[in-house]
Amino acid sequence: MVERLRLRWRDDLPIKDLLGLRAELDDMLGRIRSTRHIANPVFKCPACGHIGRGADPHVSVRATILALARFGVAAREPARALEKAWSAHRKTAGLDLYGQAAKAEPVRLPECAHPDAR
Repeated sequence: MVERLRLRWRDDLPIKDLLGLRAELDDMLGRIRSTRHIANPVFKCPACGHIGRGADPHVSVRATILALARFGVAAREPARALEKAWSAHRKTAGLDLYGQAAKAEPVRLPECAHPDAR
């Protein structure tokens, strides 16, 4: 994944292409987890005691930006500036953490939604 990040990154990469890179890394993560048979961790719901697998992990745009600095693909200051630009763009365009159109706020249930509580 880091090698793909190194190959695709350039300093003048527009936000649209950054979102495409994030999608590629997310697909790659899914393929790696699938081919290596990596299962999601098991959690216990503190409200009802239901035990089950957690949700699939995904690569966020911010994680992609932070990886640029962490693995030395980009210098820290340009990565920090890109993170701020992404945050501003995300708010003005109404996007979620993954660069998709944000859905309405999820309705909070008074109790958890797991079947067969306890």
